[in-house]
Amino acid sequence: MNKLYPDAASALDGLLRDGMMICAGGFGLCGIPERLIDAIGASGVKDLTIASNNAGVDGEGLGKLLRTRQVAKMISSYVGENKEFERQYLSGELEVEFCPQGTLAERCRAGGAGIPGFYTRTGVGTLVAEGKEVMVFDGEDYI
Repeated sequence: MNKLYPDAASALDGLLRDGMMICAGGFGLCGIPERLIDAIGASGVKDLTIASNNAGVDGEGLGKLLRTRQVAKMISSYVGENKEFERQYLSGELEVEFCPQGTLAERCRAGGAGIPGFYTRTGVGTLVAEGKEVMVFDGEDYI
């Protein structure tokens, strides 16, 4: 099997579909999959859920997909530098799930390993914990 492709669009051929979830790497604009983001934008897929540390900035990184309204939901730990993100969120066009950075990283790792869930202390005692099972490990509460 050859895993080398001449371009990002070829690498994504047959994989993209409306409504899918994409986990995008990088921190800020460093280490982001720029060519893949461009190929996703060019594909025209829509209603995407994107799990990423941040939502890019206006016109750069994941901000490109927000500008073209291809993103329906963002799962992020930081979103503070994107005016289009802010506009869409405040107008109800974009669903947002804030997730602490360490929890987001673990969710991505666990999901990639086929682990359907894990416990974390981050949300204990907050609205996030309401209605969720609380477990005690070594005397500490986890949800």
